[in-house]
Amino acid sequence: MEMNEEYTRIISRETGIEAWRVNNVLKLLDGGATIPFISRYRKEATGGMDEVQVSQISDALERLQTIDKRKETILSSIGSQDKLTPELRKRIENCWNATELEDIYAPYKPKRRTLASVAREKGLEPLADFLMKQNRYVPLHQEAAKYISPEKGVGSEEDALNGAMHIIAEDISVDEGARNIVRAAFRREARISSRVIKGKESDAQKYRDWFDFSEPLSRCASHRLLAMRRGEAEGFLRVSIDINDEKTSDALSHRFVKGGSEASDYVDEAVRDSYSRLLQPSIENEFAALSKEKADAEAIRIFARNLEQLLMASPLGQKTVLGIDPGFRTGCKVVCLNSEGALLHNETIFPHPPVNQSRQAAAKIQALVEQYHIEAIAIGNGTAGRETVEFVNGLHLPHSVQVFSVNEDGASVYSASKTAREEFPEYDVTVRGAVSIGRRLMDPLAELVKIDPSSIGVGQYQKDVSQTDLKHSLDQTVVSCVNRVGVNLNTASMHLLTYVSGLGPQLAQNIVDYRNENGAFKSRRQLKDVPRLGPKAFEQSAGFLRIQGGTEPLDNSAVHPESYGIVQKMAKDLNCTVDELMHSAGLRSKIDINRYVTDTIGIPTLTDIMKELEKPGLDPRGPLRKFEFSDEVHTIEDVRAGMVLPGIIANITNFGCFVDIGVHVKGLIHISQLSPGRRISDPTEVVSLQQQIHVRVLDVDIPRQRISLALDTER
Repeated sequence: MEMNEEYTRIISRETGIEAWRVNNVLKLLDGGATIPFISRYRKEATGGMDEVQVSQISDALERLQTIDKRKETILSSIGSQDKLTPELRKRIENCWNATELEDIYAPYKPKRRTLASVAREKGLEPLADFLMKQNRYVPLHQEAAKYISPEKGVGSEEDALNGAMHIIAEDISVDEGARNIVRAAFRREARISSRVIKGKESDAQKYRDWFDFSEPLSRCASHRLLAMRRGEAEGFLRVSIDINDEKTSDALSHRFVKGGSEASDYVDEAVRDSYSRLLQPSIENEFAALSKEKADAEAIRIFARNLEQLLMASPLGQKTVLGIDPGFRTGCKVVCLNSEGALLHNETIFPHPPVNQSRQAAAKIQALVEQYHIEAIAIGNGTAGRETVEFVNGLHLPHSVQVFSVNEDGASVYSASKTAREEFPEYDVTVRGAVSIGRRLMDPLAELVKIDPSSIGVGQYQKDVSQTDLKHSLDQTVVSCVNRVGVNLNTASMHLLTYVSGLGPQLAQNIVDYRNENGAFKSRRQLKDVPRLGPKAFEQSAGFLRIQGGTEPLDNSAVHPESYGIVQKMAKDLNCTVDELMHSAGLRSKIDINRYVTDTIGIPTLTDIMKELEKPGLDPRGPLRKFEFSDEVHTIEDVRAGMVLPGIIANITNFGCFVDIGVHVKGLIHISQLSPGRRISDPTEVVSLQQQIHVRVLDVDIPRQRISLALDTER
């Protein structure tokens, strides 16, 4: 069976996706197609699968390829030992479970120097084999006496028997059946426990919930496990996963001890030694790793979902913006940006204590708004953010100027980054931060792609999870969002273009260089003139790039150039231009898409084309809504139980969501308070990031700086 067929069979079984769809996706991936391209432009081949399903197949393929590489290593290792039988080779080649594969390899895996390897060097392996037979007719000590050899370090029968038991213990520890018995016990009854390390109680107060904690491992939520593991890594907690050792040890003994002979007692002792010294720690580590992997996956899923919602936040659009990075002592850094985000002016104002130059600051803001024809003001929501919003709202500005509070998470990371230094080499970090805040209002997606996603504060224990898996998931999320929205070819930064299907850093830079040298792109066809941008890159990227006011109206739509001919034929059949077709619902209503089905283009693609002709280049992100905090509260001391306040969802975890109510402390709505009368398992069933809501205050704990909230469903 060809490898692709084998992969197809396995992935289809694991995902429940029909084999023909899986096979077609694998072929497309093998041919260099990207996930966004496959899900958007190859619906006939996939049966209309979305990005999630295509990603599922892509991730499964990567896992199988990793297992394949591991098999090659294992076969080579066993082969070099001259122990690779045809049966063993076949078993390894047919194995697609990573844990089972390692179990098969365990008896042949080169080992460091152990008690068992020392015993083997002393020639005690035959005695271990004799013990395992548990022969009641041959006197044990008579057999053991044959192996006494002072020059080899075996001075007595007991020395010989102890060495033989070490060999048995090690053999049992790599026995598949034995490992599966212990695994089954862990699956059935494992409990994770956490204890504070004696003497560290005062330093470990943030982990006091875990000082004496225990629950079934199967029920341990991702956030609890990651919290315990963080406490362990910081040296405050001791975490263990335990089962009933005596019961499991008895089960192993039942498997290996026949009874009825003197040798059986030695085998029983070896079995119990194997369990306590080798098997139990090994399987505990395995389950610790598996549970951590599962917790990581859940935390990464939450982070990726939150990141997607943040990236897909509504943009203000191309407006002239005044951006403010607020501060008290150091003042508020002010920048003016044109409608394309270029920096026109910057300076610092001091409207707050301790400087208190509010009159001069007010005059300066009013002058800048008039001078640069400002249409909107973006104010960072960090330190002094609330106070700056109130200050600006109190000015006599034109009614057309809207004031927005902007989430500034990650702006400081961007301002100190290589990207920001390259973009604004002559300005300091405070100016760059204010520019980032202003641009974020105009287009959150275009600005946030410049920041390492893990630095954006919408995750849960992101520093504690697998950084490789986190980066893979977040990169996939960014790619998905960028291609779902589409990118303006003539205004996009190199960083935004990097995430476009089929491009990457080098081609993105080449596009920007070409644009700088030759001026704005007039058509998508010009992409073929960009150095090193070949036919495959053009195929994969062109549909996601937009050109406004170019020579070809379809270039400002998601219709792929490979389908232009069909649209042109539709227009010709109706005796009109493509532009007229795109602007006339009456003309489009006369089209029977069934007439345009070909061998390669079917109803799914034709349906997408018609939707795109109706609303070319429609931004899937909704309109931007202004938000204002309650004037009743400014600090946590102002908050009282029973209050109903406006808030905005700042972060979502699997146990609830954190809400910004404008008092510099985020309140928590526990999952149980999100949907009264209805049990939910995921907060996103009810809320989304950046959603504007009303909350009811349940409790305020000022010493611990905690606010408990409930979703107010009556508004």
